[in-house]
Amino acid sequence: MKRGIAVVGGIVAGLSLLLGACGGGGGSTSGGGGTPTPTTPPATPASVYARPAQLALSQAEVEGVLARAIAEAQARSTPAVIAVVDRVGNVLAVFSMTGARATAMTRAGTSGNTDLQGIGFPAALGAISKAMTGAYLSSGGNAFSTRTASMIVQQNFPPSATTAGLESGPLSGVQFSSLPCSDLATRFGSGGAQAGPRRTPVGLAADPGGFPLYKNGVVVGGVGVMADGDYGFDPEVLDKDSDAEEAIALAAGTGLAPDPAIRADRISIDGTTLRYSDTDETQLRSAPASAPAFASLNGSAGSLTPVAGFYAGTVLAGAAYGSEASGIRAASLAEFNNPDAFVLSDGSGNNRFPARSGSDAAEVGTALSEAEVRALLEEAFKIMSRARAQIRQPLDSRAQVSISVVDTRGVALGLVRSPDAPVFGIDVALQKARTAAFFSGSHAAADLAAVTTASGAPDANVRDYVARVNSFLGSGDFLTGKYGVSDRAIGNLARPYFPDGQAGTANGPLSRPIASFSPFSTGLQSALIVQNLVQLLGGGSPARCSFLPDTPGGGNRLQNGMQIFPGSVPIYRGGTLVGAIGVSGDGIDQDDMISFLGTVNAGLRVGGIGLPPAAIRSDRIIVPVGGASVRLRFVNCPFAPLLDTSDQNVCQNL
Repeated sequence: MKRGIAVVGGIVAGLSLLLGACGGGGGSTSGGGGTPTPTTPPATPASVYARPAQLALSQAEVEGVLARAIAEAQARSTPAVIAVVDRVGNVLAVFSMTGARATAMTRAGTSGNTDLQGIGFPAALGAISKAMTGAYLSSGGNAFSTRTASMIVQQNFPPSATTAGLESGPLSGVQFSSLPCSDLATRFGSGGAQAGPRRTPVGLAADPGGFPLYKNGVVVGGVGVMADGDYGFDPEVLDKDSDAEEAIALAAGTGLAPDPAIRADRISIDGTTLRYSDTDETQLRSAPASAPAFASLNGSAGSLTPVAGFYAGTVLAGAAYGSEASGIRAASLAEFNNPDAFVLSDGSGNNRFPARSGSDAAEVGTALSEAEVRALLEEAFKIMSRARAQIRQPLDSRAQVSISVVDTRGVALGLVRSPDAPVFGIDVALQKARTAAFFSGSHAAADLAAVTTASGAPDANVRDYVARVNSFLGSGDFLTGKYGVSDRAIGNLARPYFPDGQAGTANGPLSRPIASFSPFSTGLQSALIVQNLVQLLGGGSPARCSFLPDTPGGGNRLQNGMQIFPGSVPIYRGGTLVGAIGVSGDGIDQDDMISFLGTVNAGLRVGGIGLPPAAIRSDRIIVPVGGASVRLRFVNCPFAPLLDTSDQNVCQNL
């Protein structure tokens, strides 16, 4: 069937398959005029968030986690590799039991391996990634495990043989974030003494066996276990597994477990309750409270294991989140005009991503100024402070997110976050901003066409996706800068069915076909980073996640990888792309709204910048499918979105 792009002026009537969009009609807030720059800075808002207490795992507590894990593993005759990390990803211990498998392998594909399927690597790296996933996905208002991650990254939500007609997981693609090749994530031995957030060895994990650790309601780290050699995911949520890795990790966290009121199994998304664990304390085969002292096990049951690039081999205490040493701290009012703001620091007091002007004036004419970047970050932060969180307890908590602004080269122009936003959102916010800027830019087709990846599988090379997109849409316009493209639109095109969840239809052009799709093989997203990640798993150290051509500034536009779930919009000056904003934290619709309204309000405040003109937004792209028409989305704002008003449709007609 021939597919074509059509530009329309309003909502298309009579579509039986419709991917709706907020902000799809009406006038644009972008333009060359706008409101004059204020002569005085805006007033400093009042504080509305509580800061987490600065707590950390002690060396003795880390040893206790190891001892309890070893005791449960011995009771199950299942030797394991156990890792403990703090909240910002510092590896505090890796212990390999005698007889534990030294290697693991990502889950193989059902019809041959593509991208990261069937890749072998040291088991310790899998254990570290699991521990970091538990720490990174959690906050004071939600405790997520790697089993939770499994539930939200697969091709259907919830994942089951019976749910083939449902949409993809709400965070499908998050597994390819905080990657070891990220230019944002810090590396062992770099920066300050313990400045995070640290890189994960294999991205975020969906393999059960990783949990967060808490003290007095504060996330202080995570524990991860590898024992069976299969680094996979749970494709069937309607049953309960007997999983030794999960049981060992659960025993390890005894005494440091989250309050049950904030566990994933108390949180629902679109009416579906998430999963936290298929194992409970009654199924443990050891008595965790009576575990032998670690000193009696170290050397007899196994040994601490140095891991190149991550861990030196001695038990460490964690860094207290919020301290300078952790790399994530409260901002001064000189750094950001809000008392609730947190920033990334280098461990020595220096803000890693202060507001700055764009680097791309030679390409765009007038680059984003420092004042405009500050306005974008501050206005998005204000919307976040009013927004109702989706994945946080108690109900009606304020959303907490990370916010990033980039220029058209993908250079980070500023990054800010709320006090208790989950750590995973830091890297993801930057990925989302870069993805929106990249796919809205005139260089996307040429950059992708210049890349050949190592895999010889059909359509595996990055360059192949240019032809796939053009064929699918029946036009070569999409990758040439003619549309303002959000991450939600990219997600539409990066799902194994198009439209998402419509079983039996073709895959989107940025996705693998359903027969070869998995959390390890999503399409362009995984093809883009496979060479770099395989190099890292083999001991290499590339400091970027793609081989896209360098920009005039020396980096590339997707340096920490791309992201395929919502939460970003491109930023325009009149009809010219000048950058993008990305948001990640407490719900994808909330992320969309914060990026969208933050950009609108920044444009009203400083003038001259705003959303792309309505006529070129990605929700003007119409794709015929099976006799009906589907349009891409731009953003999708939530129901009952704000805590201080009952207004609905807050993104309408902007």
